Amino acid sequence: MPRQNPLATRSRRPWKATLRRSVRLFREFRYEQPEPARFYTALAEDSADQLSTYVDLDGAVLLDVGGGPGYFRDAFREAGATYWALDADVGELAGLGDIAAGTVVGSGMELPFRSGAVDVCYSSNVLEHVPDPWRMADEMVRVTRPGGTVFISYTLWWGPWGGHETAPWHYLGGRHARRRYAAKHGHEPKNKYGESLFAVTAGAGLRWARAQQELGVAEVADLTPRYNPRWSRFLLHVPLLREVVTWNLVIVLRKR
Repeated sequence: MPRQNPLATRSRRPWKATLRRSVRLFREFRYEQPEPARFYTALAEDSADQLSTYVDLDGAVLLDVGGGPGYFRDAFREAGATYWALDADVGELAGLGDIAAGTVVGSGMELPFRSGAVDVCYSSNVLEHVPDPWRMADEMVRVTRPGGTVFISYTLWWGPWGGHETAPWHYLGGRHARRRYAAKHGHEPKNKYGESLFAVTAGAGLRWARAQQELGVAEVADLTPRYNPRWSRFLLHVPLLREVVTWNLVIVLRKR
């Protein structure tokens, strides 16, 4: 029997990608800037529930690439996982106070972990912030043990939130959106196009995932829009439309 973690106290309901869930998350999204704790706590709890549909987290060793200040740590520990986090931004890590134990400062493109070190390698909305996203994805596969799970979720550039706080002006170009934001607010955006924000597409992610399967590296367990209802996954088969309406792509692999 799986061992029970004493931190796993939150009442867990079966996770489903319903329209009601989508509406709830989009409502919470309004609070990302004024009340980040409210938004990221809701997102982290939903993420732990979603990940649990692919793998039993109770007793699993999980690495969160780009873990941030700790909202995801709390949610994954409550689900029973042994949690490790990596982040390149010390400021982000200290967002809730001291940097927590089990946290490593380093690059997602050169993970300082041995191959096959973890049961689950997870990343939420980080891929669009690194200059070589598929190198980071390859690294996530490398550090996952055979039979383990890789979960990658990232914001699509051509979606409504692709430019992050500079949206929707990113549709006129990332550098234009960055300059416009700086002129309007008197300072640079947090997510600077060309430095800490890059254009990553659904098409690129789908090609990378299928290549892992073709090369015999990992099996594709799922490809799905993260925030949309489950029935909308057919949009991933429509090349141009998927880039705009998918918002966020989830890639789930099971390493061979």
